[in-house]
Amino acid sequence: MSPNSPPDQPELIRGVGLAGATTLNMIDMIGVGPFITIPLIVSAAGGPQAMLGWILGAVFALCDGLVWAELGAAMPGAGGSYRYLKEIYGPRTMGRLLSFLFIWQLSFSAPLSVASGCIGLSHYAGYLWPGLDRSLAERTLHLALPGLGALEARVILMPGTFIAMAACALVVFLLYRRITAVAKIAELLWVGGALAMTWIIVAGFVHFRPALAFDFPPGAFHLSHEFFTGLGAAMLLTTYDYWGYYNVCFLGGEVKDPGRTIPRALILSILAVAALYILMNLAVLGVIPWRELAQHSGDQSNYVMSVFMQRIYGNWAGRAVTGLIMWTAFASVFSLLLGYSRVPYAAALDGNYFRAFARVHPQHRFPTVSLLALGGVAMLFCLLRLADVIAALVVIRILLQFIVQAVGLMVLRKRQPNLARPFRMWLYPAPALLAIAGFLFILVARKNFLREIRYAVVILVVGLAIYFVRSWRRGEWPFASHSAGVEAT
Repeated sequence: MSPNSPPDQPELIRGVGLAGATTLNMIDMIGVGPFITIPLIVSAAGGPQAMLGWILGAVFALCDGLVWAELGAAMPGAGGSYRYLKEIYGPRTMGRLLSFLFIWQLSFSAPLSVASGCIGLSHYAGYLWPGLDRSLAERTLHLALPGLGALEARVILMPGTFIAMAACALVVFLLYRRITAVAKIAELLWVGGALAMTWIIVAGFVHFRPALAFDFPPGAFHLSHEFFTGLGAAMLLTTYDYWGYYNVCFLGGEVKDPGRTIPRALILSILAVAALYILMNLAVLGVIPWRELAQHSGDQSNYVMSVFMQRIYGNWAGRAVTGLIMWTAFASVFSLLLGYSRVPYAAALDGNYFRAFARVHPQHRFPTVSLLALGGVAMLFCLLRLADVIAALVVIRILLQFIVQAVGLMVLRKRQPNLARPFRMWLYPAPALLAIAGFLFILVARKNFLREIRYAVVILVVGLAIYFVRSWRRGEWPFASHSAGVEAT
């Protein structure tokens, strides 16, 4: 064994079937996002044409989902994108660098994703206990960087912040157990999300008024600069709402019959969630006038679905749906942290990340350090505003993961045409190219789009510096001639 190699660890258990995998994906996708972003999406698009954001978001999610499906079926192990990037671009050369950078950005984007669910949960708690959104302390941090401009981060402490942090801590506690028990907990948590979505959709269509739902403003579909910037801002939010369809790929080492289960779970979860989102959006637009809904982009956007149900049935319904949505947000955080905690573990296991992350619980056989570290960072990110968390998360992940991976699928087809592929992308390479085009559109078709891109650039530069210093010390690519006897950090 190499001195840099982590000690032998117990193998993960393949205990997740199609039902469990699809459920984990769906509760990952249906978190607090769709319940809190509808007014923001309508406001960005400027009317009911916001439906285009949901529809196009579903199309691009399916295109990118086919990328994940082919790669996940061909390389079904823990780690997801980490494994794919390493194998596609060369496990001892460029692939090692790109896979390290993926884990590095995940150290930020995964806790951001988890924190967004916890913050959203605390916002809806504010409907039940007014005053949770009262600011106790607030500060905007600035950092000027030569050539990039200023980085800004707004930190805010509210009573609700403690609710968000407590939710994150409880999820870590529940995940601190064997995967077979975790899958059963996930299926139980999914019930709350299903009930919330079903009730909102049924209530909305029972009281549906087409004149409200299709009250398009003049020039709604005029292909102007404002139309495309509004669509880009709306699609950034819907992209966030759809994300999670790939969660099963991070659990590849714990999935039964992964060559069949992973693609089916991906496609089924995307189609089902897209139908639910579009129906829910129509239901809300058919009850609340879109102009009023767009005005809810302030405080009431924190719990617009509670206001929606209160208007239809009264205060009891507002409180009841609030409880279900908080349940749903908690379930999403549970699924997110479950999947992401397996990724640094996989990287550390083969020596391409800090080796402490390779530690597995000796009895229940789950990655302990990885779970605790990501959960702890997510608690810190609960101090940020939800809108800032979502924007930073989407941009960082698109630039440093999704585009590189979609291109990588086509590279892999060229480099390894004989690789066993239990699932092959439909209409190849069109879905991969469409996914790349959609991601690029989301990146640049927004006001102030450079703000989040600066974050991604800083993360990339720091990650490169860490990788090259670490590789030089360990005698790895591109410093292969250096003696490799230095212990991993």
